[in-house]
Amino acid sequence: MSFLKIANIETLYFDRIYALHGLTLDVAEKEIFAVLGPNGAGKTTLLKTVAGLLKDQPKKGIIEFNGRRIHRLAPERISSLGIVYVPEDRGLFRELTVKENLDLGCWGRRTKGIKEDLDFIYELFPILIERTGQQAETLSGGEQQMLAIARAMLRKPKLLMLDEPSLGLAPLLARNVFEALEKISQLGTTILLVEQNAKLALKIANYGYILEAGRIVLKGTSKELMENEDVQELYLGLGQETTTSKGWRLYKKRRRW
Repeated sequence: MSFLKIANIETLYFDRIYALHGLTLDVAEKEIFAVLGPNGAGKTTLLKTVAGLLKDQPKKGIIEFNGRRIHRLAPERISSLGIVYVPEDRGLFRELTVKENLDLGCWGRRTKGIKEDLDFIYELFPILIERTGQQAETLSGGEQQMLAIARAMLRKPKLLMLDEPSLGLAPLLARNVFEALEKISQLGTTILLVEQNAKLALKIANYGYILEAGRIVLKGTSKELMENEDVQELYLGLGQETTTSKGWRLYKKRRRW
């Protein structure tokens, strides 16, 4: 049984613009699943639809989490089931300190286990210890992303969904964030990751989907996708181009989906 099952969903904006068309996706427990695609493909819409953040969506199809149908439930009910969403803008309370943001992550929890969870995130992101009293808005982009993930982990997620965690980060910081996600997964948290940086995403993911224009056009294990010639050219920057006999025009291979 799929941990997260999405079957033939259609999500509309303004009840007439299709953002997702008959999308089907299965996520297994305790693994990392990457959804790749260009801007405007529907990646963020997919996560928001699962999280219940788009009212009355999806219009069609079903979403099941851990054997329970959750489509069209209120976002707070979906969150209470163990689905935690980290948006592209990180969703921090920017005027609050690092500690205050983390305290909000513990809101509603019993005291038992909180210290151990804090120890884990401080081991994962030691810079947050140094920034405890600093306002979130004064952190660097990488530090804000670390804080957002740390706060999400304090919610004890069963499914952690992240939208473009590498966005705006320097390469070294992006790698650090993805290494942390790999460690989180190894402890049993399922991760659904939306990302444009295919190299980083496929390096840590078990399975991947290519989303274009609201449809899944290709899926497979990370190894299968990295070895796919179209993925290499369009997403990994490994494709080859040819020139004319005059050497002035470049042609790209046509994709096969």
